[in-house]
Amino acid sequence: MTSVEASSTRTRKGAFPIWAVVTFGGLLTAISLGVRSTYGVFLDPVVDAVLDGAQGPWGIAIAVQSLMWGISQPVAGAVSDRYGGAVTFAGGTILYATSLLLMSTADSAFMIIFAGGFLTGIAVGAASFAVVLSAVGRMVSPERRSMALGVVSAVGSLGQFALVPLARILIERWSWEQTFVAFAIVTASTILLTPSLRGSARRFFPEPAATATDRTLRQELSRAARARPYLLLNAAFFVCGFHVTFIGAYLPRYGGDLGHENTATTALALIGLFNVFGSLAAGALGGKYSKTKLLAGIYGARAVVIALYVALPASPTNTILFGCAIGLLWLSTVPLTSGMVTEQFGTTHSGALFGIVFFSHQLGAFGGALGGGWAHDRFGSYDLVWWVAVALGVAALLIHLSIDEGPIADPPPATAGSRGLLPAGGMASVMLVVGIGAALLPAFTRNGEAATLLDICFSVATG
Repeated sequence: MTSVEASSTRTRKGAFPIWAVVTFGGLLTAISLGVRSTYGVFLDPVVDAVLDGAQGPWGIAIAVQSLMWGISQPVAGAVSDRYGGAVTFAGGTILYATSLLLMSTADSAFMIIFAGGFLTGIAVGAASFAVVLSAVGRMVSPERRSMALGVVSAVGSLGQFALVPLARILIERWSWEQTFVAFAIVTASTILLTPSLRGSARRFFPEPAATATDRTLRQELSRAARARPYLLLNAAFFVCGFHVTFIGAYLPRYGGDLGHENTATTALALIGLFNVFGSLAAGALGGKYSKTKLLAGIYGARAVVIALYVALPASPTNTILFGCAIGLLWLSTVPLTSGMVTEQFGTTHSGALFGIVFFSHQLGAFGGALGGGWAHDRFGSYDLVWWVAVALGVAALLIHLSIDEGPIADPPPATAGSRGLLPAGGMASVMLVVGIGAALLPAFTRNGEAATLLDICFSVATG
């Protein structure tokens, strides 16, 4: 055995067993994302008690949270690549628990936006599935990686299934303030599991020759900026953020508008349960079939499911069926997208590079969160945002059908990179404008003002 092989064996044996890494990583994700997914249940009591019934500030808080999560994610990923996921997740856990405690004392829109938006966003950026997936991905052999990521995502979704109904029960029996305190305690306890994520990106399995690199993060980012498949992946993941944040934040209230709020809350929990099967299936299929085509199918199916839910007559049965169907498609995009980034660039800087993709996801989340609150305040309905979600699902389907799989060329030819950047960057820009425009449109349109605005735009366009 060579010295390099001996070193690799020693470091691998010094780490936690794979079963422990996957199990504990799933539990960390379950609690982190599970607590985050309960914010939709807190909407009504917090809005009524603190915001005098106005959803706008709550939507702003969720939008700011999404944006800060996205901004902090690449930084957290880079720290995780360098120092290991344990340090990164532990720091995020402390800040996460602090933000939840502050939410329990919120008595103004500013405090909700600051604690529930700004602080929580940064905290979840360091204590979320992106850090866990990059840590797990580097500790699992390439042939088992897709399945391991799918298992972590599946276990993580159980947090939503368990904590959403628990939040409703605790709020009814105690209060929303005490429930935030209880979740702060639960979140703080996860710091005991973070040692399972220890280790830097270079500790474990050697990179395949196609993605092995000694490049610095700056050099890798330069390559990524010219890689058309990576840029298109960023554009498509925008849609995932829009979907999951809008549905997670507003489905209970939408169900209340339809006359069955408790059923909608149950549907939100069922999303977490059925996501177990969707994530496991995505992890298994991603190791055998084209990840881009699987992702195209997932986004197309989301568009169909959402369209049917909005178009069919409202009923508790349809809401339950919607929760089950959308749950199968919920986080099944995550192991596939994370796996694609690793295939493109390897594991050395996978945390930072997936963090950038996830920032695009959070731009979509920003649009979904802000758009939902404004739409309901202005129109008393979420219908506009539902149909924007359908259109974005179709767009993501088309984007994924145009992505080439495999490692990024080393280096991408300058001419090819230039040509690839334009359509990919243009597509990302279109996705951003559509999402943010959809979010802000209700804020600038009221009664007949929308028609007037469209007339002005048409006049300018036609000269």
